Amino acid sequence: MDKLLIKYADVILNTCLKVQKNQPLLISYNVARRDFVRILAQEAYKIGVKDIYFDASDPYLKHEALINLDEKDLKKTKFWNRQVWNEYAKKGAAFVMLASETPGLMKDVDPDKLSALTIYGYESQKEFDDLRAKSMVPWCIAAVPTIEWAKEVFPDSKDPEKDLWNKIFEICGIVSNDPEKLWDKKITKLSERCQKLNAYKFKTLRYQNSLGTDFEIDLPKNHVWCSGKEKLANKKEVLVNFPTEEVFTSPDCKSARGIVYSSKPLAYQDNIIDEFSIKFEKGEAVECHAKKGQKILENIISGCKNSNRLGEVALVEYDSSISKSNIIFYETLFDENASCHLALGDSFPECIENGLKMSKRELQSNNLNDCTNHVDFMVGTKDLEITGITEDGREILIFENGNFTKEFK
Repeated sequence: MDKLLIKYADVILNTCLKVQKNQPLLISYNVARRDFVRILAQEAYKIGVKDIYFDASDPYLKHEALINLDEKDLKKTKFWNRQVWNEYAKKGAAFVMLASETPGLMKDVDPDKLSALTIYGYESQKEFDDLRAKSMVPWCIAAVPTIEWAKEVFPDSKDPEKDLWNKIFEICGIVSNDPEKLWDKKITKLSERCQKLNAYKFKTLRYQNSLGTDFEIDLPKNHVWCSGKEKLANKKEVLVNFPTEEVFTSPDCKSARGIVYSSKPLAYQDNIIDEFSIKFEKGEAVECHAKKGQKILENIISGCKNSNRLGEVALVEYDSSISKSNIIFYETLFDENASCHLALGDSFPECIENGLKMSKRELQSNNLNDCTNHVDFMVGTKDLEITGITEDGREILIFENGNFTKEFK
């Protein structure tokens, strides 16, 4: 296990982020995983990193604060204030965001309070987000298990934490002889798929499945499909989600119409939203229903300006390697790479031609969404059908029976 942990840390730093000697580094993490952060720091020091900021978070302390303090006092704490991210972004740091869920921890917290503090957290790191949107910040999200999260994923296991670690190592290719070669091959395939989709310049995407999803959304004329490897302004390429199976673009945020049904639970701020649907009219989410987490879903949709519009459409095969594990991870990083998904909130400037050189006003004029939040939710199923409609009205089947058709393989 120790060798695999070291290898995992090495791949995050060198294959995903390509951290350089003397480059500052910020690591955000759950305090329960200090042990892995020590390994990550050791590997960073070997590269020649001399400046590391350790941004530790304790979800249980956050929970107690949310229960006992009002919103005004909560904003005086440092739990949600991320101004240090702005400082490190401006000096060229690389960012490692270690995801660890505590499913259901916040179920007794006032959803309005949690939503307000979540938005405040995003607002406090605005400079970081602006630089990241312009592809000037190298960043990577990877996962580390906690015992609470592992028990949710493997409730019948005698050693759920070990089982979750092993599953992460398997999915991320850490058990292979050469993870870098494995990921280069995977990203090449995803990039080729993007090229095939870009060639059609689709005007509209139509989604249909047996859950009841019957939904259409338009794409900007100059949209671009992208994969999980991001080319930064300095030409360096980084893998921002580890792992990744998706190709994605940003839609016309004023065009969504119809209804979509969730295919997997959504873990959001240590809450679970499940079995939900969202109805759209003229680009706006106008109605939602959830068997679990109704109020949380309502707050996601209404939490801030434009959070009721879509900023991403992403395509992932039902037969992706993560999906084939038949595991619900209750962590978006993994669940979104097992399923086609949409995202409420912010769009990606790189998903439109010359978008990285555009101002926010120019991006908005191309109907890309501008929002402080970005929340992915899964809609892919075994029978999902997605049709692309071209400018001249041709209908091209992109997805059939939950997977890409032969043309886009």
